[in-house]
Amino acid sequence: MKRLMNLRPSKPSLFFLGLLPFVLIVLLYLGASEVRLAENPNDKLLPSMSSFAEAIDRMAFEPSKRTGEYLFARDTVASLERLGLGVLISAVLALLMGIPLGFIPFVRAGLSPFVAAFSMVPPMAILPILFIIFGMGELAKVALIVIGVTPLIVRDLQQRVMEIPAEQLIKAQTLGGSSWTIVLRVVLPQIFPRLLDAVRLTMGTAWIFLISAEAISATEGLGYRIFLVRRYLSMDVILPYVAWITFLAFLFDYLLKRFTYKVFPWYDAGKEQS
Repeated sequence: MKRLMNLRPSKPSLFFLGLLPFVLIVLLYLGASEVRLAENPNDKLLPSMSSFAEAIDRMAFEPSKRTGEYLFARDTVASLERLGLGVLISAVLALLMGIPLGFIPFVRAGLSPFVAAFSMVPPMAILPILFIIFGMGELAKVALIVIGVTPLIVRDLQQRVMEIPAEQLIKAQTLGGSSWTIVLRVVLPQIFPRLLDAVRLTMGTAWIFLISAEAISATEGLGYRIFLVRRYLSMDVILPYVAWITFLAFLFDYLLKRFTYKVFPWYDAGKEQS
């Protein structure tokens, strides 16, 4: 008798099972929306599909009467610029800090407690400080992403470096490799795909900090638009924006995972494709 834990779904089953929760959520929403609108046609909490279509057409395909810009596209570009810059800086800093912390005992002894303590500081709690130091412009928003994400990636990379088999490091030293050579030839090739994986797994956290910063101080962006229209209870705008943010986050996660496994096929060895 086959145990449940040993059963593997086929590719069609994988697609169906992955799609099923989304279909159920949509059906649940449609049913709840129909009930509420039947009681009150002016209800704004659960708009109809036609209301969503009108809102998307207005935001994405009609230029703003005030600025002449397509607000949906402009908000998306603004948010992605902030997110991309913040995540890129975080990845570079994490790489520069994570390897020494995991590879050099003296560096680990001196900085590891500080990094661990700093990672516990709620980034949203220091957002007012960032606004005071950097002003209300773009720098504060990017800084929030960097401060919130970098310590998480640093600690992950430090642990991954420390997990490199000691036999590899001993053999490299036996062959005459210096510390710098070992970092470049042994540590870095093994750590880089793990860096990409860590970035992928912290992308959701980066989105949280981005939306929070945009909600407090911005004149454009996905988070700014959501919190701008909330005062009018414009769920027909808010929900499509939330769905778009979710889609972008899922797309980036998928593309980064595919890129990692494509460039570093050995990293995928023995893993289940998801």
